[in-house]
Amino acid sequence: MKKQLITILLVIVVSAFAGINAQTKIMEIQVDANVVTHQMKGGIGASWHALIHEMPFDNSKYDYPARLVGPRGSAFAGNPPLADTSDWKQLYDHARWLGLNFLRVELAQHMYEPERNVFDWENDEMQTLYRILDWCQANNADVFLQQMWGQVAWNSFGGVHPLISSPKSVDDFATGIATLLKYLTETRKYTCIKYFCMVNEPPGGPWGYWWCSGSHVGPTITDAWKALHEKFKAENISIPISGPDWVSLPPCEPEKMAFEKYLGSFDIHSYHGIYTRDGGEQIVDDWVKYADSKNKPFFITEIGNMNLGFGADHPGPKTFEAALSNASDIALGMNLGVDGFNRWSFTNRGDMDAQWQLVKTYDIATKTYIKNIVPESEAYYGYAMVTRFMGKYASVLSLKIASKLDGVVATAYKNRDGNISLLIVNNRKEPVMLDLSVANANKKVPFYQYQITESLVTAPGFKLDPAKTYRNSEKLKAIEILPESITVFTTNGLKQADFGVIE
Repeated sequence: MKKQLITILLVIVVSAFAGINAQTKIMEIQVDANVVTHQMKGGIGASWHALIHEMPFDNSKYDYPARLVGPRGSAFAGNPPLADTSDWKQLYDHARWLGLNFLRVELAQHMYEPERNVFDWENDEMQTLYRILDWCQANNADVFLQQMWGQVAWNSFGGVHPLISSPKSVDDFATGIATLLKYLTETRKYTCIKYFCMVNEPPGGPWGYWWCSGSHVGPTITDAWKALHEKFKAENISIPISGPDWVSLPPCEPEKMAFEKYLGSFDIHSYHGIYTRDGGEQIVDDWVKYADSKNKPFFITEIGNMNLGFGADHPGPKTFEAALSNASDIALGMNLGVDGFNRWSFTNRGDMDAQWQLVKTYDIATKTYIKNIVPESEAYYGYAMVTRFMGKYASVLSLKIASKLDGVVATAYKNRDGNISLLIVNNRKEPVMLDLSVANANKKVPFYQYQITESLVTAPGFKLDPAKTYRNSEKLKAIEILPESITVFTTNGLKQADFGVIE
């Protein structure tokens, strides 16, 4: 009787596991380490703004006012006060730990040229800019330098708020920018600045805000790009000009881009998902192919997902759901041939247009900066899975998926030092069983598996150490990819105490 009972119990247990296995989807991924589909011309990082001051807008003075709510979005504040050098050291360490290697660094013209041909290189916002650029220079991170807007009355049209006015004189506009770049590159010796964009989200895409001439007939944005291009050429400034910087995931329409010949790279923004948006993949593919036809890089210089929450102090952008969305979008974009990505944003107060910050520098409740800068765990570790193992100029590898599953996105890449990584995002609410093969990998080099979920990264004492080590790249079989998880298989066995990869 006892033997019969044991037999019955074994049958029940085996049947239960058989039922689970029958329901679990199996996916096969094949990576070839010798077949490169695209070499990125940038990397992956985040927006890091130098603007720090809140400003009165005096909208009643203008016939064409700035918008009343969030006229500058959250492109200012969020960094520690300049005097708090220990907090800046913490901030530097977080950027290094994440391995941010392609930073969109933001400024405005009023910071450096408050009056025509009057330049101020020593104010606190410029000092903040130098703090950011110093870190980039010291850590070999590439900079996509972004002028967000002018906001200078001396070059604005009458009746138009300086924040949204197009420049009255594009020649003066271009002269100011050229003077800035020569100061940064020749006087301060920054070599990290690789691209420059003259205005944030101008008209031409689905939405535009910053180029208004009111009742006047002003210069077009093409006029401004032309003037800047000619000024750069005259001053021997070799930094490529980027554009159009349109939002949000705009279609690629060459007929709107008469200015194309003045640009050295293309960039756009995406805020409603790429992977989940109908037609999102096709839009990115169109941009990549158009950029390739012009032999120019293509970047997505702001990426996020406002569908998960937006405005005031909404927590949506710092959730693990947002981390899954960001990772899915970047994996898909890499496979399509995008050259670099910037998440919005590295630092952020979190109380202006939602909580976009990767690290917490500011206490929303008390409206004060905090002394101990800590990760926003879900956003921080979620993005670390994308950034931490990838060096700049990584080569995207050939990847074939048998039995593709809805909700699963993967990409593979090789760093210039030869380290290989595979990023897998499982957006499904059930696990997936993975069989992975990596052809032409060094069989003597182990693969390390990292895997995170919301519950893991929010647990006390979480550390991003390898979950498993596989000594033979030919035996990466029957591996469970957890529901709603981000997984990395890599030959780069970083421990929690190690900094991320930049070069």
